[in-house]
Amino acid sequence: MPDVDPNQIRLTGENSFIRLHVDESGPAATRVSHWRILYCPGGPGHVLFIQSDVTDNAVRIYSDNIAMTRWLQEEIESLLHPPFADQALPVVEAMFSKSGDPRSFWTETVESQDDQIDLTWYDFGEPFMLTVAAGSVEGRPHGVYSCFIPGRRAQVTFNGARGGGSTATAEAGRQGQHDGLPGLVRDVGPPIGEESAEGRAT
Repeated sequence: MPDVDPNQIRLTGENSFIRLHVDESGPAATRVSHWRILYCPGGPGHVLFIQSDVTDNAVRIYSDNIAMTRWLQEEIESLLHPPFADQALPVVEAMFSKSGDPRSFWTETVESQDDQIDLTWYDFGEPFMLTVAAGSVEGRPHGVYSCFIPGRRAQVTFNGARGGGSTATAEAGRQGQHDGLPGLVRDVGPPIGEESAEGRAT
């Protein structure tokens, strides 16, 4: 018999990310997190968080729904990557488009009045499912149901300038932590968690 998960759905959509390293064991020289949200308390929309040598290492945020972006910063990015969660940062209005497919290449394009950012993944690995039960990770109340399509190679361009570094392939296996591995995440249901009188359940 099929089971119905009793937890509250907080978000569903896609989260595509890239981490590029100059030194595979060092920090990311370029880090981007791209969201295509279908459902969340802030409504649907898109947002791109980027920090790279091509942005002078400054965090920049582009979105077509600022309410969704601020909710995502507070509830999700504060746990995933705190520099992206700073709500003092301005949100630049932008348009979002995509091309390609996970069999060959995938490109997400973000265009604002002054900037164009292109994110491209290719050389894809075998898709796999990641399941994390709500409350099973200390300090993270949310659960995750995600289908990952890992890309072994990726590039980021910002107004034609290419972000430094390359993907860290040492952990590119199915069981790796995927630090430095770009991933195209589809059919995502993070995070889910029940609400209680004292706040979100862990």
